[in-house]
Amino acid sequence: MTEEKNPEVLDVPMEAVENEETTQVNYSEKSLAELADLFMELARNPERMKMNKEADAIKSAFYKNLTREKAAAGIAVPEDTAVEPSDDAADAPVPESSEGEEHVAEAAQETEESVSDNPFAEIERGFKALYNAYRKERAEYNREQEKEREHNLELKEAVIKDLKALLEKQEDVNRTFPEFREIQNRWRAIGQVPVQSFRDLNDTYQLYVEQFYDMVKINRELRDLDFKKNLEVKTGFCEQAEKLAESDNVVEAFKELQRLHEQWKEYGPVAKEFRESIWDRFKAATAVINKKYQAHFEGLKEQYAENLAAKTRLCEQVEEIASKENIAAPEWNTLSKDIEEIQKQWRTIGFASKKENQKIYDRFRAACDKFFERKRDFYAGYKENMNSNLEKKIALCEAAEALKDSTDWKKTASQLINLQKQWKEIGAVPRKKSEQLWKRFRAACDAFFNERDKNVKPENDFYGNLKAKQHLVEEIAAYSLTGDEDADADAMNAFMQRWQEIGFVPFKEKDAIAKSYKDALQSTFGDLVSRTRKTRYAKAPKNEKERLVQKYLKKEQDITTYENNIGFFAMSKNSEPLIRQMQDRIEQAKKELEELKEQIRAIDSASEAAE
Repeated sequence: MTEEKNPEVLDVPMEAVENEETTQVNYSEKSLAELADLFMELARNPERMKMNKEADAIKSAFYKNLTREKAAAGIAVPEDTAVEPSDDAADAPVPESSEGEEHVAEAAQETEESVSDNPFAEIERGFKALYNAYRKERAEYNREQEKEREHNLELKEAVIKDLKALLEKQEDVNRTFPEFREIQNRWRAIGQVPVQSFRDLNDTYQLYVEQFYDMVKINRELRDLDFKKNLEVKTGFCEQAEKLAESDNVVEAFKELQRLHEQWKEYGPVAKEFRESIWDRFKAATAVINKKYQAHFEGLKEQYAENLAAKTRLCEQVEEIASKENIAAPEWNTLSKDIEEIQKQWRTIGFASKKENQKIYDRFRAACDKFFERKRDFYAGYKENMNSNLEKKIALCEAAEALKDSTDWKKTASQLINLQKQWKEIGAVPRKKSEQLWKRFRAACDAFFNERDKNVKPENDFYGNLKAKQHLVEEIAAYSLTGDEDADADAMNAFMQRWQEIGFVPFKEKDAIAKSYKDALQSTFGDLVSRTRKTRYAKAPKNEKERLVQKYLKKEQDITTYENNIGFFAMSKNSEPLIRQMQDRIEQAKKELEELKEQIRAIDSASEAAE
């Protein structure tokens, strides 16, 4: 008896098959929480024991991302410390999967807030518990499967022994053929055997089956019945293969075809007149699937090339952002969002070829890391500067608190106003301290000015001045333009002069009444306000020497102010940063005075030479 040849199987490169099988899900781009959820879903899947490759891929990606994110958060990961669950819970080892890609995204860090030493401990502990439970269950499953395969091997060896004994009987065919049929059914009903025993066991069985057909004189009726049954089964295989040839899922169809090949081998021959036709039919369906599979991988090559080009463009965008110079503090967050958007685009693009995929990912990862490393360095310096500003504002609070009980109203008011100017010049402080410090500083200032207002002398009636200014604001708002621009300008200037002649108002009311005054002027006189100011400035032209002299005098006043500041800053225990700042300003102002002197002398020398 001659068995049909195996159908021609398409010689698809293993690299292409592996690439297709391993690129269905890109676990390396999932977050730690997403990977934990995926593993939990897998652990509940009824088919989980057959999903060990997916389990190992999720585990590998989880610990790779965990190591990377710990490093990104500044959490030390000792090199001799194992990060993956140990195998001591399983008797049978589970193959380790290849290392996955690192996670791309990196969250922006609040500069003034600290983070815990290890925010990943809980999710790592939870994942490890899930994985160890799965490994134990998988190990037990593998042991049971191995026991079953060994048992199946014993059963099939017993079947072969019975088949061999049947060949040696040489009894009446009407008696031996039912026994042969029963042996065949027993063989097919037995499950898998250890893989190392499959080939020899199957070859021995097939040899005895062929010997049975060749040696036993079966009557034609029973023989034809067996051929008919085999034909029915193999026709069913052809129909399944033809249906697979119409499937859009090319990869799954190819895998299913391989299973049909194995089942085809399990059945004996058909009648001679059908052997060639049934074989050609099965081979034709095989050829269609193989051709579609080949075309699928050719298409993948084109798609891989397009994906590589798209990812290269994204790499260039990130590299351009990462190399940008002179980035201001607010711009870092904007650029971070741009990077995150690019990362989202990256995740929507499929894989490049197996040869190029890791290279282009490493390039993208390096560009992202460069940007976020620069951002961390920037905010590290920014945080240090904020801490310095914090010390300066604390010193200002202490200086204000030292002055709040003073009754030297005029001098102390001047000093506190100067402290307020200093406050505005100091940059940002940590957000948690900002409001608290401002309330402390404002409370000290308010305490002094409120007390000053209570003890005001008749000639300095602050509340009377406030009422006068409020009435003036009402007059400005009620004024109706005459249409004569000169007359309206005179009226406006008169209002301005009256405003200047009114004295000070209570400190807590000065900002509000000043705003009401400006709003009333702008609402009533509109563009006339700005034109009048320009005219006023135009009426006071200065030559270059006069400008330099005024600047020189202003610098001298600044030096005097700075020296006075040092005097009352000395009352604060945290005043060292401010004192150093005042000393630096004094030194800088003195240098500028010398430069102004030289410029004035140069103008004088030029004038003398001209005369």
